[in-house]
Amino acid sequence: MLSERRLEVLRAIVQDYVGTEEPVGSKALTERHRLGVSPATVRNDMAVLEEEGYIAQPHTSAGRIPTDKGYRLFVDKLAGVKPLSTPERRAIQNFLDGAVDLDDVVGRTVRLLAQLTRQVAVVQYPSLTRSTVRHVELLSMAPARLMLVLITDTGRVEQRMIDCPAPFGEQSLADLRARLNGKVVGRRFTDVPQLVQDLPEAFEAEDRGTVQTVLATFLETLAEDTEERLMIGGTANLTRFGHDFPLTIRPVLEALEEQVVLLKLLGEVNESGMTVRIGHENAYEGLNSTSVVSVGYGSGGETVAKLGVVGPTRMDYPGTMGAVRAVARYVGQILAES
Repeated sequence: MLSERRLEVLRAIVQDYVGTEEPVGSKALTERHRLGVSPATVRNDMAVLEEEGYIAQPHTSAGRIPTDKGYRLFVDKLAGVKPLSTPERRAIQNFLDGAVDLDDVVGRTVRLLAQLTRQVAVVQYPSLTRSTVRHVELLSMAPARLMLVLITDTGRVEQRMIDCPAPFGEQSLADLRARLNGKVVGRRFTDVPQLVQDLPEAFEAEDRGTVQTVLATFLETLAEDTEERLMIGGTANLTRFGHDFPLTIRPVLEALEEQVVLLKLLGEVNESGMTVRIGHENAYEGLNSTSVVSVGYGSGGETVAKLGVVGPTRMDYPGTMGAVRAVARYVGQILAES
């Protein structure tokens, strides 16, 4: 275990390197930070930190930079989540409150995260498999043609046209609408098939074919959109960090194009808390020079999807973690109120 003083030296090295982009020397550390010890002691502490793999000497520079291991310890032991200022929180709320539908919420969230962190933002759409039914609307478009509208608790709206085997009267339609909502509202998608299986038996024989057709379309709608969707933004931010990527930025850009890779990264997020993957902790080789900060979001204490940012390992971890957490909380509130 490192002593408290050496942890402080490591903290100072990380903060200075993130802020200045320059390798950090012992003289600069003692000038900029109140470490309470002589430059010789700091040099000794830095030698121990280097020996144990927390910092490294790039090329022939006299200074040191943090390694992935050093950043890991910084995040685990030293980096509190930096709270956003009141104006920042108000700006987030005002920006997200203007969203008109789920696509707009996700789009605004991506832009906001990219602007706040100056990294690449990734937002996963709420998963239908984790959603519950908020309302089912059935509208008559013609004597034997209906429109089904499904609204989820995450604000997702799905519409389907249904061609019925026989004309369906307004009274029967109202009855089906009421019975269907009575069974499924507030219930998870995965529970719905069992809840509606005996519904046709509540109707007259001549209407059962139409009821079965409506239910079949409804259940298809619940199961149809299983492919996970992502929105990504702020990729251009990476060009500001060209020197943070050892050889080329290309592997990072290629990884960001692979939706499966990003979904896997987000899938590693702890359901209840924030996940920070640093450098070589990212299983995908193209992202070995990046860090991924991600968290789940949702309403009513339930996570329905994940969001996060991807950037170089030389990252303002406290600020980034604070921004990601705050945005996730506001998105969850919007879903709960929508």
